[in-house]
Amino acid sequence: MGFRIENISIDSTSPAETAQFWAEVLGWVIVEDDDDEIALQPPAGSPEAGVVPDILFLRVPEDKAAKNRLHLDLRPDNQAAEVARLEALGATRVDIGQGGDVTWVVMADPEGNEFCVLRAVPAAS
Repeated sequence: MGFRIENISIDSTSPAETAQFWAEVLGWVIVEDDDDEIALQPPAGSPEAGVVPDILFLRVPEDKAAKNRLHLDLRPDNQAAEVARLEALGATRVDIGQGGDVTWVVMADPEGNEFCVLRAVPAAS
């Protein structure tokens, strides 16, 4: 193949604030920072560095209006602890019709972009 995913781009009315939220969520670093575009990437030496796409936050004038067509799924070591940490950072739980019997938690970042916190993978025995 001749392609590789370079960035995942997220529209934002406040890219600095949204990027800072996600930097804290993921433990990533801001590598590009101007008024209209902020890029995050995994820190050097981490298992994700050079492997996963950067996340790019792009300034747009309009607020988010509908459910995301694309979202991130996060796999934590401890789902309950991470959901609590994300809520402390400004994330909220949202209902997009997932029902009550699912193993993941649907949340939204401070701009309303949905993402899921999956259950932890059980340790191999």
